[in-house]
Amino acid sequence: MDNQRPRNQNGHESIPQPIRSDGMGWWDYGPRNVMRDIQNPDLLVPPKTDAGTLPNLRFSFSDANMQLNYGGWSREVTVRQLPIATTLAGVNMALTPGGIRELHWHQQAEWAIMLVGSARITVVDQNGRNFVMDIGVGDLWYFPPGIPHSIQGLDKGCEFLLVFDDGTFSDLNTLSISDWFAHTPKEVLSANFGVPESAFDNIPKEQLYIFQGQVPGPIETQQVPDPYGTVPLSMSHRLLAQKPLEFPGGNVRIADSRNFPISERIAVAFVEVKPGGMREMHWHPNADEWQYYISGKGRMTVFTGDGTARTFDYMAGDVGYVPKATGHYIQNTGKESLWFLEMFKSDRFEDVSLNQWMALTPPQLVQQNLNATPELMNALRKEKWPVVKYPGYGIY
Repeated sequence: MDNQRPRNQNGHESIPQPIRSDGMGWWDYGPRNVMRDIQNPDLLVPPKTDAGTLPNLRFSFSDANMQLNYGGWSREVTVRQLPIATTLAGVNMALTPGGIRELHWHQQAEWAIMLVGSARITVVDQNGRNFVMDIGVGDLWYFPPGIPHSIQGLDKGCEFLLVFDDGTFSDLNTLSISDWFAHTPKEVLSANFGVPESAFDNIPKEQLYIFQGQVPGPIETQQVPDPYGTVPLSMSHRLLAQKPLEFPGGNVRIADSRNFPISERIAVAFVEVKPGGMREMHWHPNADEWQYYISGKGRMTVFTGDGTARTFDYMAGDVGYVPKATGHYIQNTGKESLWFLEMFKSDRFEDVSLNQWMALTPPQLVQQNLNATPELMNALRKEKWPVVKYPGYGIY
């Protein structure tokens, strides 16, 4: 790597300086946030190949405002926190045992993955068909726009990531049942439900959003018989139950409308990059990419043409972003596997492999274009390997 990372006698990293291995740069003696510099070595000492200007492509949930409630918390990364992220927004939420994200709905599609613990989701669609399901670690759910639902933490509570197909979205400005009741005259509520106005004396005076409830009983006790039946397409999907696509540097699981039919607006790839591995050089022709890093450490370089490329460092809880059809790659810079999500505002996951493109193009054309050596030409693969690893040719 280009980054010069001084170490003390015990082999631990000391204070990094903005000095590249070729001697470019100088010591930083002024006020600084050393911990930030350690977390972002490729901003402090960019690779020699970085050039030009590119908007910020990283924001950490740790830098987002926490909304604290009895029953849980939430924080969000939207276009307000990461201005380039116009297509998708994310909400990180946790619920206590029994904690409830109240009955509500959105104008946007909602996609989610359970990160810790378990929850019960309840849904009723536009045709009066219901869906009640318990969601565990690695499970997904998807609610189409306008479909009312709720989420409740089970016996150990839960934490999950929500993704919406609109970068301007805010979870605090959704349509909640308590908020609507609080802003509807009691005589209207009385007429709507056919009960006296006194039946609404104890309704909340404002939106509850998240509140503490009782831990629900077994799911069998919570099912509501529905004369219209249950929803025809499952709103949940067990992503970790999928057999991953294995490659030398890691593996990939893809969930989109082909294997999760109801998910018509959001597609995902769940990627593991093993130590020394790399998410290959590629781009996505159909949509911007919104990323969420679950564990490990990595760095991503994005190339946007006209001599412009920039490198960012990522760790657990970070959000990354890549504009549509721009080239990029992601390297594992740690000693453990790097796990992250690639999210797209699309019904399909699509990517173009640089290696595969070159291999399926007339060889003479590729050779002349790049003045490529026979060694490179003979190494090109017609099969796509989304995650690669070559001993002796890694980043270490």
